[in-house]
Amino acid sequence: MIYKLTHKSDLIGASASFLCLIHCLATPFVFLVKSSSAVCCSETPTWWQSIDYIFLVVAFFAVVHVTNNHRSKEWMKFSLVISWLGLLLVTLNSTYFLLHISNEIAYIPAISLVCLHLYNSNIFSFLRQSK
Repeated sequence: MIYKLTHKSDLIGASASFLCLIHCLATPFVFLVKSSSAVCCSETPTWWQSIDYIFLVVAFFAVVHVTNNHRSKEWMKFSLVISWLGLLLVTLNSTYFLLHISNEIAYIPAISLVCLHLYNSNIFSFLRQSK
């Protein structure tokens, strides 16, 4: 039962992180289409930014579930938390412009969350050493 829940939370976390990555990749194209159709507004629509936070909340609960699981290794728990915090910081920075950093940095924690969740769910079992 615990394995199924952990497996599902990893797949949910990987899916949310992957969708977040797609969202980040689509953003420049959305702005390109928007800027070519209307010259009036150059800032991000509120509904588009809210998608970032929806992905963060879903990923948060997936990370919390995996970190509360006693079967996950400590390095995995630490890596997931650090990756999620990195994604949170980049998202907050892109909303509030706290530091002058590129928004493309969001790809690093998003990709790492996808890979870590998939690795933890044994989808990448061929990478693990056989016992």
